[in-house]
Amino acid sequence: MHLDGMSQTLVIKIGTSSLTAPETGLLALSTIASLVETLSCLRRQGYRIVLVSSGAVGVGCARLGLSERPRSISLKQAVAAVGQGRLIRVYDDLFSSMQQSIAQVLLTRSDLVNRSSYLNVERTFQALLELGVIPIVNENDTVAVDELKLKFGDNDTLSALVASLVRADWLFL
Repeated sequence: MHLDGMSQTLVIKIGTSSLTAPETGLLALSTIASLVETLSCLRRQGYRIVLVSSGAVGVGCARLGLSERPRSISLKQAVAAVGQGRLIRVYDDLFSSMQQSIAQVLLTRSDLVNRSSYLNVERTFQALLELGVIPIVNENDTVAVDELKLKFGDNDTLSALVASLVRADWLFL
């Protein structure tokens, strides 16, 4: 807790390699369940939690039976769209079992570059955190366009920008 009584805000970034089994590309459910349990416990202790989660493309590949990650942007975006739905469903099921509400927040770089969009995103995060919700953030891979430099490049960058946006006390990668 802060001296002023405000709770600390933590941003946690989890990568695809932590979320999936390297041999199969399938979700590492015990790892995700452990993460969910830890974050739910921290939330109950009064911390404000934001989770930045990779994994949509990896999960989409496994779901579609693809042996390697797609190279073309349109295929990568399609695979991410398949994977994101599955990933958020797993998170929702696990967090629900801990009686913890979550929200999916998909962002593009333009959401944080345009001033009015930035302020809207900032207000949305503040409202979610005040409600005790854990926002689960990912790049909106389905609409982000690499050639226009609207992609973040990776979720390490995204997590740093989100940490700044929510004025996080801690960022864990």
